[in-house]
Order: sequence, then C-alpha cells, then structure tokens
Amino acid sequence: MPYKAIIFDLDGTLLDTLEDIADSMNLALGENGLPEHPLDAYRYFVGSGVKVLAELSVGKGSTPELVQKVLEGYLWHYARLSKNKTRPYDGVTDAAKALHYKGLKLAVLSNKPHLSTLEVVAEYFPDLPFTAVYGQREGVPHKPDPGATLAIAREMGIDPADFLYAGDTAVDMRTASGAGMYAVGVLWGFRYIEELVESGARVIISRPDELPKLV
Repeated sequence: MPYKAIIFDLDGTLLDTLEDIADSMNLALGENGLPEHPLDAYRYFVGSGVKVLAELSVGKGSTPELVQKVLEGYLWHYARLSKNKTRPYDGVTDAAKALHYKGLKLAVLSNKPHLSTLEVVAEYFPDLPFTAVYGQREGVPHKPDPGATLAIAREMGIDPADFLYAGDTAVDMRTASGAGMYAVGVLWGFRYIEELVESGARVIISRPDELPKLV
C-alpha cells in the first residue's frame, strides 16, 4: 500500500530517554523520602504521560499531594538532566530521511509534555522536516485515545488509513489501531515483542532501516 505519512512516538522510538527519566525521577523520590527504582522498572512506568509516571513511581497508597510533589520535583530535575544521556537511536534519523525522500510526511506524537516534546525534537532532529510535532497538551486526551492522532491526520489532509504509526509500547499500538493506522511495533525501545503483538501491532521490526522497506 502506498502510505503517505508516518507518525512516530518519541521516547523509546526516536529517542532513548530512559536513563535521564529514571535519574530525574529517582532524585525526586529521594527528596521525598521514597525508595528509588532500578532502570528497568521505568520501562513500564513511562508511556502514559508524566502524571502516570509519578503515580507508578510513588506507588500505591500515596496521597495526591505526594504524587504532585514528586511530579513537580521530577519536572524540575528533568529540565536540567534531559540531555545528559538521551540520544537518538542508531539509524532512526536516516530511516526518517529515507521515508521523507519516498514522499511521506513526518510527524511526532508523544505523551511527554508538549513543550518538552518540541524542545527535544528541535534539539536532536533539527534536519528532519516534521510537518507536525505534538506532546501532551492541556485538554487533549493522551494516547491511547486516538483523538490527537486523528487531528494530525486532519491537519495533514491525509486519510488515517494512509498512515504508518511507529511505536514501542502497547499504548502506541492501541493508539494506531484506534485511529485506523498501520501499527508498526519497534523492538529497539522500552518494551518487548509479546506486548506489541498482543496490543495490535500489524508488523514488528527490530531495526530502524526496516521502516523504509514497509513503503
């Protein structure tokens, strides 16, 4: 099928951000007398937005006030540490360029806060011609709700069925399926193949250079 556009998830798909997220949250937890978590735990804490990240990091039985304190601490630390260890995954920039050369429009949709999403995309992918870049915005349901995804399709003037959607979590696969897009599960990110298959991935790829071959 001649796809016309692709939406990329950000964390775990374009960027390896896990260590900076973990370091920032562990600092916020420690400041509030709470136990830190190992890096691998954050593979399952991320993906549904920063509020859910804070709730899962703090754990069950916590008060909304404590979650909010930890969240605020996390955001403060992440603003300072977000470029310490973060890097694009090897090959993703070349893969995105190849898709662009094939005529596809490029977009990013993340559950990371919107301003942070804009900043890191500009920082790490200055040469990629993204048509749309959106993070989590006030009043807009976050993924897996397909609303923001469908809004990107309308903004581009392209039918959702003509989109690839690349992501590394169940949230991404459900988002793609809910929007009627072709769900591409990527294995270089934060989760594993079983989750991607069970949540609706239409195809699984293990390297970024496999993306252009889908078009």
